[in-house]
Order: sequence, then structure tokens, then C-alpha cells
Amino acid sequence: MTDTLTHDTGTLCISTDSHVTEPIELYAERVDAAYRDRAPRIVEADGWRSLHAEGLDPRKLMTADQLLTAVVGGWDVEARRRDQVADGVGAEVIFPTFALQACFASDDPRLQAQLCRAYNGWAAEVFGAEPTLLAVGAVPMLDLDDGITEMRRLADAGFRAFMLPARVATRPYNDPEYDRVWAVAEEIGRPLTFHSGTGYEPRIVRGPGGAVINYVMGAQLDGPMVILSLAAGGALDRFPGLRVVTVETGASWLAWIMTQADAIYRDHAMYARPKLSMLPSELIRRQCAATFMYDPVAINNRHVTGIETLMWGNDYPHPEGTWPKSRAVNDEQFAGIPADEARAIVHDNAARLFGFD
Repeated sequence: MTDTLTHDTGTLCISTDSHVTEPIELYAERVDAAYRDRAPRIVEADGWRSLHAEGLDPRKLMTADQLLTAVVGGWDVEARRRDQVADGVGAEVIFPTFALQACFASDDPRLQAQLCRAYNGWAAEVFGAEPTLLAVGAVPMLDLDDGITEMRRLADAGFRAFMLPARVATRPYNDPEYDRVWAVAEEIGRPLTFHSGTGYEPRIVRGPGGAVINYVMGAQLDGPMVILSLAAGGALDRFPGLRVVTVETGASWLAWIMTQADAIYRDHAMYARPKLSMLPSELIRRQCAATFMYDPVAINNRHVTGIETLMWGNDYPHPEGTWPKSRAVNDEQFAGIPADEARAIVHDNAARLFGFD
């Protein structure tokens, strides 16, 4: 499949889930003086480097020896292009690494706003002039006025997509209070992305199996929670121009929530509030998408979910992704899939939604 796309047509994939390993120092350097001692930082102890951020348990990153080999995923534009093109990727939607959790973990809305704005300023300077490198802007959500202000500022600065936390401790996404946020997103025409594992301490289960349990039952299930909250909660119905993408959540669950939400909405019509103008699955198909790295089940379910709900990403440069073996992985998971359908998932859907030329 990828050989056909990249060799016969010259089409490279678009990764809708890539990352930059931003310099941790940017946060202390760019927040107001009153917040500098609360900025995320990396601490070295006992041969390990650990991320320390307000609202999170310390997170081990790598040993000092491993750091010497960690030369990918940085902010050198040409180096990123070389890495990605070698992997069959011609454009990418870029998320931060440290900011994914560090920007949204604190329960202090002022600190959250400061950290988001610090990352956004740095990302604009590094990637703002690169049409094939789309950095998403981080939007604080503890104070909705802060979020709206930052969305408008990001749009004026040329950002083409926004990142909201997958979970907000103070207010679930089916709360009608968010309508003023959705209205602004619809007005300015930017898609909203919700990256898995953001807005909370993702290491919930400890002990045997914790890594697998947390990733599947925590981070990947952020996708169903976000999309069902917006679909069944009526936000997608009230704001038909709203576009939503869950990132690094996989997409196998899409067919499940679409079929079950419809059945439950019909069977429990006397209880369902609000009343929707169409079925939940129709709202999801019209306005939502989920990104995956390796998910042959989601690909096989495309006739249920619709091809338009699926997008691919290689998660560059994180180890759980498909980089640097995306060509081989995609040859496997798209084997037997019609070329036009595969191309929609790995390229066309993202090009249309994120405005790649």
C-alpha cells in the first residue's frame, strides 16, 4: 500500500500524531516571574532524569547514557524533515512532549494559562513559517475565559489547530458551560484536538501490568469519553461546524461507541437528554475523527465508522509509535485495502481538515 502511495503517485503520508521534544527550559524562561519556581523542570538523580511538574508524580525519562543517543524529535526543522520523509511522511501535526501533561496537570488556572502560552510562543517561533509542520496550540481550560482568549490569540498568530486536555477535573465536556468555547472554535474554523493522557495523572494503576492497563484503559479510552460527551451531550448538534480529533487514542472503539450509542439513544429515548436532530453516530461521522498508529481492527471497521473518521500518525519520535518503520507497518495493516481508501486515511482526511496544501 505505502509503496503504491509513495512511489507510484509521489504521495507521502501525513502524520496526525507527531511530537517535538521541546526544551524544558522554555517554561521557566517564558512564564511571568511569579511562576518561574513552579515551571516544569528536569531533575537528575541516581543516574536518571525525571520530569517534575505541578500536579504530576515525578516521571522517569531516561538515564544519562540514554540521553546521549536521544538525537531525534527535536526542533531542527531540516532534521525532522529528513527523519519523516525516510519514514514515508511528508507533513505532520506536531504535539509537544513535556507539555502534554505538564501544561494541564496543575489545578491552578493561572499557572495552566502561563504554561500554555509559554509553549505556544516557542512553537510559533520554531514552526510558524513551515507549512508542512503544523504545531497545535495548547489551550488552557480550567478558566474558560483564558481558553477563549488563547484560542483567539492563536488564530491571529496563524495556528491551524488547537489542543485541549482530554480531561478537565473541574468540568466534564458535556457541561453546557463549554458552549461558549465551542462557539468560538466554530466561528474561527479551527479543529480541536484532544491528545490521550492529558489533563490528569495518567499512571493510575500501579504494579503488575500497570503500563498496559493505563495505556489501554486510561489513555486510549480518553477518545470515547471526549467524543461521546460531545455527541450525546449535544455539543456537536448545536455546533455543526465544530471539528474534533482524538489523538493517540487508537480507533478500534469507534465502531463500538457509534453502534451502541445509537442503540441506547433509541432504546432509552424517554431518558435521553438532549434530543438530537440525528443519531449520535451520524454526528460523530460528520464531525469527529480518531488517530491511530497500528490499529488493523479500526481499518477493518471502516465500513461501520466511515473512512472520514480515521486518521493515521506515526507518533514520531516516541517508542510506542511506528517510526522509523511506518512503511513496513502500513504495508501490513493496509494489505488488501483499496488504494483510494488507504490514501484517505493516511493523507486526504488530514490534508482537508488541517489545511495542508
